[in-house]
Amino acid sequence: MREHAGRHYVIQYHYALPDNAWYVELSKAVPAPAEWASLPNARTHLPGVPFIVAVIPDEDPALEPTVHIHSDDEQHVVPYEIMRWFMEKVTEEIDRCRTTLS
Repeated sequence: MREHAGRHYVIQYHYALPDNAWYVELSKAVPAPAEWASLPNARTHLPGVPFIVAVIPDEDPALEPTVHIHSDDEQHVVPYEIMRWFMEKVTEEIDRCRTTLS
């Protein structure tokens, strides 16, 4: 999670078996349930719905990574520093996947 100008953003990774690809997702974080406040080491925020998703194929080096922008008619303003942070994580994941293929 990363904070910028009072807003929290989250990057999550997951593997999509049908696509043979890693997904790197960027979302705005949402507050954790109030009941969690009393739990030790509880998270204060949780990932929201992803609005930018990088798809990184890891089985076929000929397949190119892609970036998908999702919108439900809601405008998402992404600060430059957050986009840069996200793309750094995407680049790291591409490098990791390409290294395992060679």
